[in-house]
Amino acid sequence: MTQEQWGSLQEDLLNTVGQNNYKAWIEPLQLAELSDGVATFTVPTNFIGNYVSQNFGDLIIHQLSQAGEDVQRVHFRVGSAANRNHASSSKPNAGARAVAADASSLKTDLPGAPLDARFTFDTFVVGKPNELANAAARRVAEGGPVTFNPLFLYGGVGLGKTHLMHAIAWELQTQRPDLNVLYLSAEQFMYRFVQALRDRKMMDFKELFRSVDVLMVDDVQFIAGKDSTQEEFFHTFNALVDQNKQIIISADRAPGEIKDMEDRIRSRLQCGLVVDLHPTDYELRLGILQSKVDQYKAQYPDLQLAPGVLEFLAHRISTNVRVLEGALTRLFAFASLVGREITMELTQDCLSDVLRASERKISVEEIQRRVADHYNIRLSDMIGPKRVRTFARPRQVAMFLCKQLTSRSLPEIGRRFGGRDHTTVMHGVKRIEELRSSDGQIAEDLEMLRRALEA
Repeated sequence: MTQEQWGSLQEDLLNTVGQNNYKAWIEPLQLAELSDGVATFTVPTNFIGNYVSQNFGDLIIHQLSQAGEDVQRVHFRVGSAANRNHASSSKPNAGARAVAADASSLKTDLPGAPLDARFTFDTFVVGKPNELANAAARRVAEGGPVTFNPLFLYGGVGLGKTHLMHAIAWELQTQRPDLNVLYLSAEQFMYRFVQALRDRKMMDFKELFRSVDVLMVDDVQFIAGKDSTQEEFFHTFNALVDQNKQIIISADRAPGEIKDMEDRIRSRLQCGLVVDLHPTDYELRLGILQSKVDQYKAQYPDLQLAPGVLEFLAHRISTNVRVLEGALTRLFAFASLVGREITMELTQDCLSDVLRASERKISVEEIQRRVADHYNIRLSDMIGPKRVRTFARPRQVAMFLCKQLTSRSLPEIGRRFGGRDHTTVMHGVKRIEELRSSDGQIAEDLEMLRRALEA
């Protein structure tokens, strides 16, 4: 296959993956060879190769097969020519400085981690669990005077840390093209450091990292336990702070909880603004799904979505936004291929493996105990016949959570609450649904109990 033929296939991929994904991930690929069922591509960085392999590998194999090529797998290798091509074509704005520093002195054209075009402030859905992190990120992205240094974002997998990091970099590039912004992962920082030691280029390394205006390091927990890397990171950190340069860090946990991190680095990381991205609540997950549906409508204009599907997914897939978005992507693609409306039945069939993996293992008894402890009442009083408000409201809260967090039917739940009728459970659930929107204390209690039960 010639480069021209591969270029034609790239145009087909553009129509499939969309403009943003194409520019970020497909355009940098250069076909190197086809041999023994393997298609080998040169890529600017290992990061891009790994990402394309995981997210677009099957699609590329399908397109090559459609073109008559016998391909069973794809392979990616870093090539200098691809690096230069990508570096010259990846700028979102012609007049903006690349989000990177020139690292040619370290024998690599790798400027930093590539930015995902999907991860902007416009596509970040804001809710109560992430509103402080979003506000802090937007303040830093203005590129004005440094008010808190560093900004430290932390939270579990799939809660939006990397999305906010990329959004800051994109916004800075647009608003302040004069600033030299370097975004990279902690692993890349470590790789650069080791390479500089090996090539005896430590002065170049120090000059590179101390010359940036904004340093952004993702997943900083990966340098924990790496003594020499931590030492250099500490000195880089101090040098930039002394110059009043902005530092933005992300991790999967708070600075004080990162095992094997030096105390002096922990102390430095805690001296700025530390912001926790909390697990998503139901409303935020539903908002994310609705936002994704709006994006998909252009790609799948004829698809019909039955009422209740999004609400079902928002309830059932609660721990990881990436899994939630991936489930919706699969659902839309499947419905489009079979030409059917997205009903609850199709959703459960298409996503059976995801729903099984996300199925809550919370029992009615566990919910009853947790709610009784929260409201400081005896379990026997919650289950018992007394109807005074002191016991009735916690009972209704527990019924509501049983309905939301378990697969038990209303009659089954009623039997666990002293043999009550299913209509009593239905009334209790409806009452709490009404109070959740009008009573801030009830809403806060529900969210606190749900997090505790799902932890």
